[in-house]
Amino acid sequence: MNPTRPRPVAELPAELSRQLAFLFTDIDDTLTSEGMLPAGSYSALWDLHDAGIRVVPVTGRPAGWCDHIARMWPVDGVVGENGAFYYRYDRIRRAMTRNYTLPPAELAAGRQRLAALAERVLREVPGTAIAADQPFRISDFAIDFREDVPPLPPASVDAISRILADGGVTHKVSSIHVNFWIGGFDKLSCARRFLEQQSGSSFDAAAERAVFVGDSPNDEPLFAGFPHTIAVANIRAWLDRLVHLPEFVTTADAAEGFQEAVNTILARRGG
Repeated sequence: MNPTRPRPVAELPAELSRQLAFLFTDIDDTLTSEGMLPAGSYSALWDLHDAGIRVVPVTGRPAGWCDHIARMWPVDGVVGENGAFYYRYDRIRRAMTRNYTLPPAELAAGRQRLAALAERVLREVPGTAIAADQPFRISDFAIDFREDVPPLPPASVDAISRILADGGVTHKVSSIHVNFWIGGFDKLSCARRFLEQQSGSSFDAAAERAVFVGDSPNDEPLFAGFPHTIAVANIRAWLDRLVHLPEFVTTADAAEGFQEAVNTILARRGG
């Protein structure tokens, strides 16, 4: 069970670090800072890879980005569009596995309904925009409230959520977008499937050797579902909106916080 408030990541148990086999991580404002992937985060991914820890980004970003990430980053796979699919690239066979939560045709169904809701949001919540990465998505729409538009206040984000709830679609708030789609999947359901299929064991057994790192409300299902979780320090802006909190928190924000978490894990691991 998660604590009332997250504990410092410096208290991460050495035993967990030594037995760690998988690290699942959000991307935006976890691996990145100010929209950029710094050298330190990319080096941290390689450090985890070299230590034998299989890294899996779990993101709201689109299919087009995830194909690139799976191919070109030192990761074992990537969960995309808030759980619509995972991609995994076999570098020996030079073959991409694309595992979809629902058939692609079903994921794409209802696009007109989603587009109409997006237009309603743009009309009713000033300052919003369709996310710039929308053309590369296969399952959802994303409303930008602070990536390529001036940051909007929490009241505007709440207004977006109310419109989407009224529209009867699933939606999640990230640190930059509100994503919405038709279907009951989320980041956790797809991460569970990935872990079970790639570990060859039950989620409960495999998750004891895994940790999730995140930063925002759309990571809450993973904070609830994984037994071991870390948040970077910018999660503090969202804590009063979360029911399920991370177990540990870094002292640094965003990418520097991710690097702090990785350095802690590897130091405790002895690597």
